[in-house]
Amino acid sequence: MKQILIWILKGMGMGAANVIPGVSGGTIALITGIFERLINAIKSFDLHALRLLLQFKIKDFAQYVDFRFLISILTGIALAIISLARLFDFLFTHYPVYIWAYFFGLVLASVYFVGKRIETWKLSVVLSFAAGVLIAVSISLLHPARENDSFLYLLLCGIVAIISMILPGLSGSFVLILMGNYQLVVIHAINDMNFSVLLPVALGAGVGLIAFSHVLSWLFRHYADQTLAVLTGFILGSLSVLWPWQKPVYLMQNGEFVMKHGKKIIAFSERIMPSHIDMSVLFAIVFAILGILSIYLVEKYADIAGNEQRKSNERQS
Repeated sequence: MKQILIWILKGMGMGAANVIPGVSGGTIALITGIFERLINAIKSFDLHALRLLLQFKIKDFAQYVDFRFLISILTGIALAIISLARLFDFLFTHYPVYIWAYFFGLVLASVYFVGKRIETWKLSVVLSFAAGVLIAVSISLLHPARENDSFLYLLLCGIVAIISMILPGLSGSFVLILMGNYQLVVIHAINDMNFSVLLPVALGAGVGLIAFSHVLSWLFRHYADQTLAVLTGFILGSLSVLWPWQKPVYLMQNGEFVMKHGKKIIAFSERIMPSHIDMSVLFAIVFAILGILSIYLVEKYADIAGNEQRKSNERQS
C-alpha cells in the first residue's frame, strides 16, 4: 500500500507538470526514477497482452502490463490535473514571475540530477547532450504555424503531442501551439466535443504512445548514456521557455484575440530581463532556490526509498 501511495504521488507530480505551460510530465518521471519503468509498462500493451485479455487471464494480463504501477501513476496524474489546474491558473494570473521562478529552479536542478545518472561522458554522449539542447532551444524559438484540420495533419498532431508529453523537456500543449492547432484541438474541439477533430488526434496519440515507448525502451537498453544525455539536453534547452520574466504574445485569429473562459490565450512569450533589481526580483530568486531544494529533497527521498527496497529484497533472498 505504501508503494502505491508513492506511485500516486509521483503521478501527481507528472500531472502537475502537464498543467504548467512549457513543462513536461516526462521531466518529473525522469527525476523521480519512474521514467524507464513507465515506458516499459506502456510498451507492454502488445499482441501478447491482447491475447491474455481475450483469454480472460486477467491476473497474467495485469502482471504483464505492470497494471498496479500504471493505474497508480494515471490516478495521480488525474488527481493533480483536477485539483491543481485552478490553483496554477490563480498563481499564473496573480504571481507569474514567482511561479515561473520556482519551476525554473526546479528544472535547472533536474539537469544535474538527471545528468549524473550518465555513467560515462564519452564523445557520443557529449554530442547527444549538445543535440538535445539545440533541438529544445530551436523548438522554443519557433513561431506558430497555421491551423490545419486535415485528417492526416491531425493524426500527426496527436503523434507529436504525445511524444512531446513523454519526452522530458518538451511540452505537448506548447508543441500543439507551434503546429498551429492548439486552438482547434484544445479550445474548440474539446469544448464542442467535435469528434471529427478529436478522434484522429486521439488515434495519433495512441499510436505514438505505444510506438514511441518501444523506441525509447530499445534506446535505453542499447544506448542508455546517449539517451539520458539527449533527455538531459532537452531539459536544459527547455529552460528558455521557463525564464521567469516574460512578455506574453497572445493568440490571434482574423485580427482578434482568441479567448477561452473570458481570457486571452497566450501563443508564446518573449523572454525579457528585469529592468532593475527590486524586492520582486529578490523574491523570484528565493522561489528559484526553493525549486532547486524541492528537487534535492525528492532525490534524497528517492535514494532512501531505493536503499530500503534493496535491503528488503536482500532479506527476502
